[in-house]
Amino acid sequence: MKWLDHLEEGIITVLMALATLITFFAVVHRYMVGMHTPLQDWLLSLDVSWTQEATIYLFVWMAKFGAAYGVRTGIHVGVDVFINRMPERRKAKFVLFGLLAGALFTGLIGTLGGHFVWENGLHYASFHALGLNMDGLIEGPTTPDLEWPTWIIYAAIPLGSSLMCFRFLQVAWTFVRTGELPHHDHGHVDGLEEETAGAKA
Repeated sequence: MKWLDHLEEGIITVLMALATLITFFAVVHRYMVGMHTPLQDWLLSLDVSWTQEATIYLFVWMAKFGAAYGVRTGIHVGVDVFINRMPERRKAKFVLFGLLAGALFTGLIGTLGGHFVWENGLHYASFHALGLNMDGLIEGPTTPDLEWPTWIIYAAIPLGSSLMCFRFLQVAWTFVRTGELPHHDHGHVDGLEEETAGAKA
């Protein structure tokens, strides 16, 4: 499922870039406001109180999708000294149990998170968008600075956890078929080998 891999990586990249740009903007604004320049009055008129809140939410989303990426690529930190000392057959059973337990946990979090998001305002927003009867539905709270519906922020929980559950099942299926787990080489940098080969040519 290369398209899902690329989508996952693209989402993480965009979220990280946005968080970096917003933080950079906030820092530059803070320093420029303290300098006596022709732009000082205009800069003081800008409301940048939303930048910290936006950055936090972007990092929350990035962490949820990054966790799924970590399962797929094998970069999560784990203590496996005890497991590695076991005989191969027993080791395989424990590894598979761990992967399925991870899938069960993240699946439950995704399901409960989806229910929470639905009741926290997505229900209202969906019915409003479709022009359906909204009697008895609550609009849900909004964030303090951005004044966005909080269900948009909380949607990271069911989406990220569901993707993580799928990745656990994907890794478990590959492990059953091949006996191999994803392994990340921390000394390898994607794209570096290709550039080096091109330079030598």
